[in-house]
Amino acid sequence: MTRKYDVVALGELLIDFTMNGESGQGNPLFEANPGGAPCNVLAMLQKLGKRTAFIGKVGNDMFGKMLEERAGSTGIDLKGLKKDDEVHTTLAFVQTFADGDRDFSFYRNPGADMMLKAEEIEEEMIREAEVFHFGTLSMTDPIVEKATKKAIETAKESGCILSFDPNLRPPLWSSLDKAKEMIAYGMSVCDILKISDNEIEFMTGKKDIDEGIKEIRDRFGIPLIFATLGKDGSRAYYQDIQAQAAGFVNPDTIETTGAGDTFCACELNYVLEHGLEGLTKENLEELLTFANAAASIITTRKGALCVMPEKEEILSFIKKRKA
Repeated sequence: MTRKYDVVALGELLIDFTMNGESGQGNPLFEANPGGAPCNVLAMLQKLGKRTAFIGKVGNDMFGKMLEERAGSTGIDLKGLKKDDEVHTTLAFVQTFADGDRDFSFYRNPGADMMLKAEEIEEEMIREAEVFHFGTLSMTDPIVEKATKKAIETAKESGCILSFDPNLRPPLWSSLDKAKEMIAYGMSVCDILKISDNEIEFMTGKKDIDEGIKEIRDRFGIPLIFATLGKDGSRAYYQDIQAQAAGFVNPDTIETTGAGDTFCACELNYVLEHGLEGLTKENLEELLTFANAAASIITTRKGALCVMPEKEEILSFIKKRKA
């Protein structure tokens, strides 16, 4: 049976205020970029020709309306987007460092994305998806945690492939123990895990990536795991196969916001086109190379959701780098 959507994602849709120079008075200027990890993933998938839909909540305010318009313009189906009349859209101010890395200051106490209720979940959208994708920002607070778990249960009952990206943001948790509990829950239900090097260490206490992934695989039995290592590239773990690909260090990098989301979209795109069965080391290396290149390109742009690269642009970038 062909389903209506390739990927349905649930989570945060917010404004990333990214640094954009200084005013004449020497004050920092910030640009309002549409963002939020799950929707960033969907925006990249749209560029790759996939059919996507989003479930989440924004405020019924100027930023919420902007996000609805901008996310909708990418082609993402927003039938599952709700608006809150009382709580404002979540804002994140992003401080960028010299190497392109960043630090976040969230204005989310509360934010509209936390207010998504279980009864507001469009279950039929999830039932019509090949893949259901989620993270942990939709599990930081009781109301949205309940909604997220209901969506996950619906996805499992419907035979969806479940994709999970922890996307750890320590300031948003009441305690790091709660963060670990929710990440462990996500790992216990997912078929595909995308996890960063710092999240591996957070969950296992191990700096060695392979040792950390072994512990996660032994505990949760996740079929396909991707470890992202920043400028050092990425690795994939599937059955008895381990594959890796070098990163594309980009001299034009200005900030890394959205790089992991872009990578995540590319690996989901590959799974949608090739399936989860019978993947080879060559398959995984091809996947990692493409995803690394796409992530490198997005680091040269402000924001992510509205500026995702085209497939041909990514392939051309890889070709030039290999020449």
